[in-house]
Parts: sequence; structure tokens; C-alpha cells
Amino acid sequence: MEKGKEIFNKKFWAATFTLTGTVIGAGILGLPYVFSKSGFFVGLFWILFLGAVIILSKLYLGEVILRTKATHQLPGYAEKYLGKWGKRFMVFEMIFGVYSAMIAYLIGEGQSFSKLFTGGMGYTLLFALAFWLVMTFLLREGLRGLKKVESWGVLAILLIVLGMFIWYVPGVKIENVYSFDVNYFFLPFGVVLFALLGFSAIPELKRELKGSEKLMKKAIFIGALIPVIVYILFSFIFVATLGQNVPEVATLAFGKVVLFLGVFTMLTSYFVLSFALKDMFIFDFEYSKSKTFILVSVIPLLIFIILYLLNMLKFVSILGFAGVISAGVTGILILLMNRKAKKKGDRKPEYSIKINKIIIIGIIIVFILGVLSELGFLKLFLDFILGLF
Repeated sequence: MEKGKEIFNKKFWAATFTLTGTVIGAGILGLPYVFSKSGFFVGLFWILFLGAVIILSKLYLGEVILRTKATHQLPGYAEKYLGKWGKRFMVFEMIFGVYSAMIAYLIGEGQSFSKLFTGGMGYTLLFALAFWLVMTFLLREGLRGLKKVESWGVLAILLIVLGMFIWYVPGVKIENVYSFDVNYFFLPFGVVLFALLGFSAIPELKRELKGSEKLMKKAIFIGALIPVIVYILFSFIFVATLGQNVPEVATLAFGKVVLFLGVFTMLTSYFVLSFALKDMFIFDFEYSKSKTFILVSVIPLLIFIILYLLNMLKFVSILGFAGVISAGVTGILILLMNRKAKKKGDRKPEYSIKINKIIIIGIIIVFILGVLSELGFLKLFLDFILGLF
């Protein structure tokens, strides 16, 4: 294929939108809230900095996948290149991360649909159950269903965000953008990391690009870059118009059209994450369809219902905690896998990116700082430093 021809390549855009649709999920709805607390430019710093780290990590993962002949999900690649301990850590991360995300999406979708159709939150549980039923049905269509959901879902997301930006720009108050609170400097860290995840979609890209694997590097880069741009535009509109009055689920602040944005973002991500978890149990564990159905669909729903009944569902807290744990564990394992795959891979990759100890140590430090920030240690340290002055 000639250079530039990928713009007309259906496989390329299907793969690109699969990654974009996975990344843009419930995280986008929590970004304006944390940006409004810390200050827009603090949030902008974190999203650009962490965006670069995550995009690089995804490119490293793509290289690992292209160096491997067999089809796996993340735990399978971890076992091949890191052994049993690597697989155990990756399985923990994937189950913890995907379950956390699915629970967050059920919260967000339940609240969004309840607000959309009833004007209040009284029917959150009922609409969450209805959403779960629809997504469980779509999951049965497999890869064909994945392509349909992602392509149309991502296009809808991009159009709605662009429409929002054009519609609400005249009403922005620039003083809201310049607000800043040093006490919340680290608040966006975990939510931004959660919003930038989507590692589990990378193995699906290889399947979608079968026969056109040389497009994978560009699909990963563009598919991961689009969410960063969308997040900046989306967060700017909310912070600039509402200031400190942004709710935890941002789209609940505006009208019905904006609520549909939340619906689409969580729908696409929920589907791809479910699909990735399903592939993990089928390809890496060889589980039966019935056992896989219980683990992928039934267990997350039961956890959601229990937490809902116990009144323990806090949207932004789930995003932040899941973000730093998932990104931390996955990111570190990917770096280690990449170094091993360069030596032990059984396939010549379509691209290769240099990696060294400095890069590995630097990214690992970022992920460790993320965990410490979510646990509150960095805020305590910041308060101590500020207290000295």
C-alpha cells in the first residue's frame, strides 16, 4: 500500500476507532470535575504529559504483539515473555481494571439514562440493568459487532464534542480557565490515567488489521492521540462555562444532547473491554462459553448491584483508583515484556521502537507516583512543603 493510502483503508480506521472508542469511556466524564478543582492548566499539563507516556507505552505493546505469531490477550503475552509471575500480575490488573471500568460505566450509564428519560436519578439501577442487557446481547456478535459499535460510536462522540465546542464557546468565562488551587495539583492524576487507558484493545487491533499489520503503528498513534485532543476540548468547555460548579459526571450538567455523549463514550468502551476480557478467558485460559459469560458479564453486574445497595458507588473515586493501579501494573509489565520480546520474539515486527533503562526507570517512576498520589501521600508531602513556607 502506498504511503498515505491508509486514509481510504477501512481496516485502518476500524482499528484506529477501536482504540479510540476503548480509550474514550467514563474517564472523559470525570475530567472536567477534577480540572475544575485543580485548575484547567494543571489538568492540561497532566493530560499532555501522561498522554505522551501512555501513547509510548501502547506503541511498545504493539511491538510486542507484532513480534508474536500466536494470538493472545495481555496475560498471554505476559506469560510468554515474563513467565507465570507476569501472567498472574497481568490477569490481576486486567480483571481489576476491566471490572472497575465496567462498574464505573454502569454507574454513568444508569445515571445518564435516568436523567435523560426521567429528569432525575431515581431509576439509575433500572437503567443500568437495561444497559447491561443490551451490551451482553451485542457481545454475542463477536468481532463483527465490535467493528460496528466502535466505528459508529466514535463518529458520534467526535461529532457531539465538536458540536458542543462550537455551541458553548460564546458562553465561556475566561476567568474560570485561569483559576488554580495548589492543594488539588495531584487530583487529576488518577482520573487522567484512567481516561487514557485502553491497553486491552491493542491485541484486538492486530486481529482487525490482519494482512495490513504495517498500519498498526499509525493506528495506535492516531487512535491514542484523538482522545487527548477530545479530552482537552471537552474539559475546556465545562470548566470555562461552569467554573467550580462541574458535577462528578460532567454531562449531567447540560442538556439531553450532551447526555448522549456520555452514553456513547461509555457504550463503546464497555463493549471493547468486555470483548477483551472475553478473549482473555478464551485464548489465554481456554474457558468454556458458559464460564466466560459468567466471568465477563454476570460477575461485574453482581459487584455493581452489591455496591449500589451498600451506597458505595462514587464515580470519580472509582476512576482515580482504578486508573493508577491499572496503568501502573500494565505499564511496568509492558516495558519488561518489550525488552524480552526484542530477544525472544518469534515474528519480525512491522515496526520497532528503541527502549533503554532510562526510559524504563522514568516511566516506572511516573506510575509509582500515580499510585502514591491516589493514596494521598503526594498531597501530604505537598502540604508539608507548603507548610515550610
